[in-house]
Amino acid sequence: MARPESIAPIPLSAIEAARDRIAGIAIRTPLIPIEVDAPCELWLKLECLQPIGSFKIRGAANAMALADPADLARGVYTGSAGNMAQGVAFNAQRLGVQCRVVVPETAPQTKLDAIRRLGATAVPVPFDEWWSVIRDHGHPNEDGFFVHPVSDPAVIAGNGTVGLEILEQLPDVDAVVVPYGGGGLSCGIASAIKASKPNTRVFAAEVETAAPFNASLAAGEAVHIDRTQTFIDGIGGKGVLPEMWPLASSLLDGSIVVSVEQICHAIRTLISSAHVVAEGAGGASVAAALTGNAGAGKVVAVVSGGNLDMSVLRTILEGEIPRPSGGH
Repeated sequence: MARPESIAPIPLSAIEAARDRIAGIAIRTPLIPIEVDAPCELWLKLECLQPIGSFKIRGAANAMALADPADLARGVYTGSAGNMAQGVAFNAQRLGVQCRVVVPETAPQTKLDAIRRLGATAVPVPFDEWWSVIRDHGHPNEDGFFVHPVSDPAVIAGNGTVGLEILEQLPDVDAVVVPYGGGGLSCGIASAIKASKPNTRVFAAEVETAAPFNASLAAGEAVHIDRTQTFIDGIGGKGVLPEMWPLASSLLDGSIVVSVEQICHAIRTLISSAHVVAEGAGGASVAAALTGNAGAGKVVAVVSGGNLDMSVLRTILEGEIPRPSGGH
């Protein structure tokens, strides 16, 4: 699969069609208020309640539904730290096709276990090699239909169905905060929301140990960064994909950067106040909303996933910061 020069804007009609296409596969997740000491009226979009514990089921289902059956018959593969792997594996199992996943060696065990439970094969590689799969849209040693976890218009349209639901569930929403991994979720949600309610702001949430979108906004172009590995595996890549930069920079209203400590606090807050378990990326949007930088009105934090290792969760609940995952 060749790398696109840039991703074209995703029309609302494509997102609406994706919603019909994935009905019965992805669920319509709840949007609930959370009563905490916050500078805004905070709402949670609970994508952590999807069958695979992550929003990724949406984009994977849409992309594979649009694929040529002859291509799917050769098997499918993706590059993922865990959640897109489960999204593709879930849909591959549903369709009866083989699935392989190129994962970074640092992928958490809970996500690797889930990949295997869904009948897929995980192929661990060094982080830089894994990142090249994302950057180059494929791996030279893999065959089959490649589902890009970020910059595939069909994946972005599937992700955008989250935005449609938010507008239906909270029509007067003022801002939405979305974890920024590669931009596929935030740009999908922003595409849906800006088409219907252009004054609603959509912010990226990033962790300070690896905030490529914030760095790119400062530079005025897609840049690569030095990253520090943490337990937060769903966001924090090495750079903004050049093909995603025009879309992300035009749709998103900024990046809110938070610390690992703030994300751990947000995860504890979600458990104590909403009885919700979020992984690091899912907690990042809540941490960002709690800074007040998304505004003081009705703010939705997208809890993108809840696939967190029990040992990591235990450490967070004890008030400590988990060590980076690795060695899988």
